[in-house]
Amino acid sequence: MTVLRLALLQSAGVLGDVAANLAELDAQAGEAADAGAGLLVTPEMFLTGYELGAQRTAAMADRAASELVPAVAAVARRHRIALLVGLPERLDGRVVNTAVLVGADGEVLGRHVKTHLFGQDERDAFVPGDRPVSVFDLAGVRVAVLICYDVEFPEAVRAAAAAGAHVVAVPTALMEPFSFTADVVIRARAWENQVYVAYANHCGREVDLAFVGLSSIVAPSGRVLAAAPPGDVTSSALLLADVDTAVVEAAQRENPYLADRRLDLHPGPATT
Repeated sequence: MTVLRLALLQSAGVLGDVAANLAELDAQAGEAADAGAGLLVTPEMFLTGYELGAQRTAAMADRAASELVPAVAAVARRHRIALLVGLPERLDGRVVNTAVLVGADGEVLGRHVKTHLFGQDERDAFVPGDRPVSVFDLAGVRVAVLICYDVEFPEAVRAAAAAGAHVVAVPTALMEPFSFTADVVIRARAWENQVYVAYANHCGREVDLAFVGLSSIVAPSGRVLAAAPPGDVTSSALLLADVDTAVVEAAQRENPYLADRRLDLHPGPATT
C-alpha cells in the first residue's frame, strides 16, 4: 500500500501575467507542502492563462524551455513538492498545450500533450499530441495525465487504467455551459475504471469565457473526496485528498470492469 496526498488548485490566475501566476503557484505549493501533499495539480494553461489567442500563445510557448519550466522547477525545489503545471510549449517546432510534471527535486519527469483540441481557437493555436495518455511513477503511485477535453473521451481514461494508473490528474479549463462535465462525467470516469480522478479547473473569467470552477478529487467509488464550493466561481481553492493504491486495487477486484471487458468484441488496451 502506498498513499500519496494530492493537492489540487482551482484558480482564476491572471491572463498573460506569468509573474503573478508563478507567485500564486509558489504560495499554493508552500501551503500544499505544509499540509503534507506530495503533488500539486494546477489548471490547464495555468502559468500563462488560457484564452491568449494563437499569437500570444506562440510567444509564451517560445519562453517555455528557457524561462517558464525552469521557474516551475525552482518552486518545486523550494517547497519539496512535485508539480503538474499547465502551459504552452514549443516541441519539435510545434506549439502544443502541455501539462509538465516536475519532481520535488526540480527535475522534469515528463509531460502530456493535449490530444483532443476543443474548438477552433485551440485548433488555431495548437498541434494535437499523439500519445493517448501519459503515465508516470511518483513515489510509488502511478499518475496518469490527461488535459481537459481528453478526459471526456472514455477511451482515454480506460487506457490510463489499463496502463496501471492509480489516479488520473486532469488540468482543465471548463467553461459555461458545460458544468455537467464536472458534475457527472468526472465521477463516471472514476467509477467505470475504479481509479481516482483529480480535476483542476479555472474559475473566474477570461475575455468572453466564464469558467465553472467545480474542481474535485473523486475516489474509485465515484465518491467526491474534496470539491470546490459550487456557488463560488471566482475564488481560488486548494483541495486535498489521499490517493491510496490499496483502495484502487480493492476497488478493481470488487468491481472488475477492467478484467471483465470483452476485448474480442471491443478491442482496446489490455490491462497490465
